[in-house]
Amino acid sequence: MGVALARLVQWTATGYGTRALETTPLNEAILKEIIMFAESFIYKHPQEAKYVFVEPLEWKTDLEPSAFESGYVVSATTVKSEESDENGQPLLFLSVPQIKVRSFGQLSCLLLIAKDTKLKEAQACIEANRNPVAKILGLNYNTMKEESSVLNILDKITKDDDTESEIKMKIAILLKQLDVYLLNHSLKHISLEIPLNPAAVKNDIELLKRFSGKGEQTALESIKYTSDYEYSNGCRAPPWRQILGEICYVLVKPHDVETLCITCSEEGVFLNGGKTDDEEINYERKGVIYKDLVTCLKEKSAIFSENMSKQTRFNEELQKEKNQTNETPKKEAASALRKAIPGSDKSTLEKNKINFGKNNMIKRLEPSLNWKTTVDSKEHRTSLHEEKHGGRLEKSAPSVSPGKAQLVRKSAEKVEEIVSESSSESEEDEEPPDHRQEANADLPSEYWQIQKLVKYLKGGNQTATVIALCSMKDFNLAQETCQLAIRDVGGLEVLINLLDTDEVKCKIGSLKILKEISHNPQIRRNIVDLGGLPIMVNILDSPHKSLKCLAAETIANVAKFRRARWAVRHHGGITKLVALLDCAQNSAEPAQSSLYDARDVEVARCGALALWSCSKSYANKEAIRKAGGIPLLARLLKTSHENMLIPVVGTLQECASEENYRAAIKAERIIENLVKNLNSENEQLQEHCAMAIYQCAEDEETRDLVRMHGGLKPLASLLNNTDNKERLAAVTGAIWKCSISKENVTKFREYKAIETLVGLLTDQPEEVLVNVVGALGECCQEYENRVIVRKCGGIQPLVNLLVGINQALLVNVTKAVGACAVEPESMMIIDRLDGVRLLWSLLKNPHPDVKASAAWALCPCIQNAKDAGEMVRSFVGGLELVVNLLKSDNKEVLASVCAAITNIAKDQENLAVITDHGVVPLLSKLANTNNDKLRHHLAEAISCCCMWGRNRVAFGENKAVAPLVRYLKSNDANVHRATAQALYQLSEDADNCITMHENGAVKLLLHMVGSPDQDLQEAAAGCISNIRRLALATEKARYT
Repeated sequence: MGVALARLVQWTATGYGTRALETTPLNEAILKEIIMFAESFIYKHPQEAKYVFVEPLEWKTDLEPSAFESGYVVSATTVKSEESDENGQPLLFLSVPQIKVRSFGQLSCLLLIAKDTKLKEAQACIEANRNPVAKILGLNYNTMKEESSVLNILDKITKDDDTESEIKMKIAILLKQLDVYLLNHSLKHISLEIPLNPAAVKNDIELLKRFSGKGEQTALESIKYTSDYEYSNGCRAPPWRQILGEICYVLVKPHDVETLCITCSEEGVFLNGGKTDDEEINYERKGVIYKDLVTCLKEKSAIFSENMSKQTRFNEELQKEKNQTNETPKKEAASALRKAIPGSDKSTLEKNKINFGKNNMIKRLEPSLNWKTTVDSKEHRTSLHEEKHGGRLEKSAPSVSPGKAQLVRKSAEKVEEIVSESSSESEEDEEPPDHRQEANADLPSEYWQIQKLVKYLKGGNQTATVIALCSMKDFNLAQETCQLAIRDVGGLEVLINLLDTDEVKCKIGSLKILKEISHNPQIRRNIVDLGGLPIMVNILDSPHKSLKCLAAETIANVAKFRRARWAVRHHGGITKLVALLDCAQNSAEPAQSSLYDARDVEVARCGALALWSCSKSYANKEAIRKAGGIPLLARLLKTSHENMLIPVVGTLQECASEENYRAAIKAERIIENLVKNLNSENEQLQEHCAMAIYQCAEDEETRDLVRMHGGLKPLASLLNNTDNKERLAAVTGAIWKCSISKENVTKFREYKAIETLVGLLTDQPEEVLVNVVGALGECCQEYENRVIVRKCGGIQPLVNLLVGINQALLVNVTKAVGACAVEPESMMIIDRLDGVRLLWSLLKNPHPDVKASAAWALCPCIQNAKDAGEMVRSFVGGLELVVNLLKSDNKEVLASVCAAITNIAKDQENLAVITDHGVVPLLSKLANTNNDKLRHHLAEAISCCCMWGRNRVAFGENKAVAPLVRYLKSNDANVHRATAQALYQLSEDADNCITMHENGAVKLLLHMVGSPDQDLQEAAAGCISNIRRLALATEKARYT
């Protein structure tokens, strides 16, 4: 066993201190074999099982003293085995949480007691005892290495002729045999471990991208790398993670589960800890390792697995890609090299070599185009110096911009920080394909004319430069051909260098062109690569208002992806953009637009536009708040300029997702102006105002403010305009959140909004349906609204939505159906439409929120169904499914399932079935919880389950009574009532009464006898009565 642990077991690389076992298939296989050996030792080798170890095996255990029964002396925090050595020391001693074991016999018993946690106990033991052979047999046997044979062991032990040495010899041989078996057994696992390589991983990801997108037939919604930067070895993981064999990290969004953050490594593919609040990746492994990405996704997503089985073309291409993984890179390199060699002279050969490297780097280093621009910039810089004229600008074309130089020097250092940039949007997180014009392609005449103009920009004097800029501006710069023409001949670098000059006209001309062409995703990334953003940020300090406006607008266009937003903040751009908002500093009445200077208004508008783009990052939101942006945005919100209001409200809408902002929005009385602008004629402004209200209405006070300022009526009226789906989604979202307050629901009923919402349950996109159903779920908490939904025919479309796969929609629709089921007439319709079966099937959904919501919805369905008991039994495997959900780790799922069991157990036949499925021990396991919601429903479930057979006795045997007594110390009145009722039922058993008395139940129950809650009074009095009767009977028996 010593060699196997030393050579085969895989440990975490944590540096100094205690190392832990990694969660790998090999480690798990080794641990299971060791458990089988130790567990069966007491039966196969009873004599050797009594041997006392030289030193005890000691580790931290999760076992509670209550788990030990006969053969042990148990107290509250300690356990001693009755079996002891010749000195009277127990062979097993537990002092929570430390445990010491000194024989194989006790080790076998411990594993039997551990049951489901034996693997965890074995792991803890191995981690704490890195050399168990030395502790079992002594330091003399610590030298059992590969070369140790049975003869060596015999020679070592037979030097002593006593009985103990003979037992030692047998144990040593058994351990050596185990060692050899583990070594041989591990070969099976090692032989199957074919390491992944970057090419194979990249092929899989690219192939999956081709089969991703919207629609039910696609494999995934999306798959993308967390990092745009690719190293020369094909890896995207940072260097310090590449040392550990990690290749890259991908974010995968399947159709039926939340976004998965996956690590691809040489060892295999596994889930990591996801992204932290700071958008950093938590590299820690979560769960098992899969052989490849497809296998992992098949395990995690049922829809992916189903769709993949249909995609025969995908499977064929996957196999083809895997077969060619090792051959393709070599073929590409050889082909590129053959193309590079034809040049005869040395300079041509060098140039072709550069092109060869460049072409490969374009493939591997996307999105960074540094390699391409670096090669081009050498030619541009040479031409700029050679063609410089006397009348040229003082600083017209520096060789390379400071921002670019910094980017080239520190690109490797920055890449991780850029990737960690938090973003709430997914737009352009992936690098778009690099479209460069083919040399022999049929290009329009504008392409060649722009190339000539760029030459004038490079070599002309000041006048020629201005004329060239004006001429270039006359082209249709919204056309992609013109945009790429400027980039392909090095015009971008010249335009950015012109921003570094002292000539205002040249700066204005350059910015006007950059503002137009930066709508192109490739161009905006090139601008960042060339260091354009730091220069634009510096221009924001210029005294020229036109320059400020153009710079801010260009920043607004460029800052559409994470790296750009990071660059703006990193170079102090957020503070400068916030300063641009202060356009009416000396105005006594900012609401009057006449007091604004037109230019000041434009500066503020452009600043707000740039902040809107930047505010999609959490770090930038914080920077805007710290720079004092909220009061300035609040002041601008009072203007009548619609073109100003749209970016202002857009920025507030983005920022309102953070709690700090929501508090500040209330403090600055922004809600009033948001409501006012809902009445605007501008649809885009209405959309952003509604979305801002949606974000802010999580807070009760904000919901009240929206009602007080008359915001509910315009929201209800906007429901009638269904052509603009983006605005409709925002409006329905605002109505949903506002409907959480009952007063608002009453208003919506007055405005006939509920009828309109029912009409929106069909033929709408999912983002609208989620909000509509969420709003109906809140409204249907009241009887009048449930009647309206039923009379408007809303039950059927709601039930129809139960077959979807959108997680948020399923959570909301189950809540809405559950709310409608409270009314018996609606329940009849739900039952007729097979809605209860659909709800029950959602208990199998992989997402815990859907499971919990479905279980809550089932409660009123069971309560109000005509023949509930028979209906529940008609679902094949339904009761077993519910009972098995008690094994969940999610508190909301557990509480909802306990509530469902409470209703199911009211039928005696169903109670008998769930008892057979083991509901009693599973409920008992949950008793040690501090969650009051779970306590409430758990106590109710226990109370109802006591009505069958010997379940009362079984709860006592499973140690559920003592924890229940502690529930009486809770501050929740619902917990008190449910617990008192459960204890009353349990007190029908004498042993349970004793346990209650020992744990101080009588004193707590006496206080509750005086409660105003009649049910609590009766249950508490009944429980005390049962305990007292037992005491009297015991005393009577003693004296007779």
